[in-house]
Amino acid sequence: MAPSKNNTSDDTESIYQEAAAEEVDQPLPKDNKMQEVVHADQKSSSNKRYKPLLVINYIMLFVGTVSSSMLSKYYFKHKGESKWVSTWVQSAGFPLLIIPICAPYLLKFTKRKPFTDFNPKIWILSIFVGIMLGINNLLISWGISYLPVSTSNLVLSSQLAFTLIFSAIIVKQKVTFLNLNCVILITLSSIILALNSSNERQSGVTHEKYLIGFFCTIGAGLLFASYLPVMEIIYKKVYCYEMVMEMQLIMQIAATILATIGMTWDGGFSQMKEEGQKVFDKGPTIYWVYIVSNVVTWQLCFMGTAGMVFLTTSLTGGICATALLSMNVLGGLVFYREGFGGFKAVSTVLCLWGFCSYVYGMHTKMVEEKARMRINMNETSSEMVPIVVNRGVTH
Repeated sequence: MAPSKNNTSDDTESIYQEAAAEEVDQPLPKDNKMQEVVHADQKSSSNKRYKPLLVINYIMLFVGTVSSSMLSKYYFKHKGESKWVSTWVQSAGFPLLIIPICAPYLLKFTKRKPFTDFNPKIWILSIFVGIMLGINNLLISWGISYLPVSTSNLVLSSQLAFTLIFSAIIVKQKVTFLNLNCVILITLSSIILALNSSNERQSGVTHEKYLIGFFCTIGAGLLFASYLPVMEIIYKKVYCYEMVMEMQLIMQIAATILATIGMTWDGGFSQMKEEGQKVFDKGPTIYWVYIVSNVVTWQLCFMGTAGMVFLTTSLTGGICATALLSMNVLGGLVFYREGFGGFKAVSTVLCLWGFCSYVYGMHTKMVEEKARMRINMNETSSEMVPIVVNRGVTH
């Protein structure tokens, strides 16, 4: 017996409601549990929180990268000398991560309680990566202590080539002309800089110390480049930004423990007090303002990096972070009156050129994908009415 006209109308309305719900990512009245997961997937560009999160994380990455680098150099420039203190401040701000972890739950933005869905594997991975970050922080401190800001940051841009290689091996990132061109240009900028490195040594820094700083910075870039694709693999099993911050909290605690052990071995926290009062030439007040400021800015840097990898890819996160290094070149010129000769100018132009070409290519690709999705949605909508008619006739 064929259904009545009203039943057919109800079927039509039900199908259109389901399609609309999928399009705007709203919960369906039936499978609530399934829809809650879909709605919470903040990696989807259709999610309402995706674009705001992307913008916020890039702002944090921008402010954190530029400020932390300038402040770290400020410490060594004014007679700060402890590599472990410089390492410790990079991760000691982990309590700040409690804000993005707990605020969404307390403000009723999500029903998910903090540290839900954590398992022993995630804990172990987070601790392992945290130790890796701690070593990376120490290498960065050694590099900054012996190299000018502009030089250390342009050398760090070599991590982008490593990121592409590791991304292709670990996460099967497709190597295209777009990303290969960007990596080649930015890597060339580091090579050109290295060719002129002999004239960049600061007063009091021997040739041996300069080489130590140079290779420590290369090592930091290599380690950080391996960190990005590893985190991309882990984040594939993570569906919300809060969980990313929870993993960051564990990583930063592990890195802080490593740095604390090093500080204790090298004289302990009593050395910080003595250094602030007797060694740092700007006085104890400015010293502790520096400590607090650098703690905050490094957390912004790591939060922004983690968010970019979660919302995009490890390669895109690496490219965004590397492009900001050119801003530090300008910062070294403005704040520390560092030299800006022809080699450094060419390096900066190549770095910016590579980044801008990548961003333009990514924008073009996103426009094409949106147009393709719109066409597919229109085709799907046009096929829905005949399906309803067939259902009415066959029953």
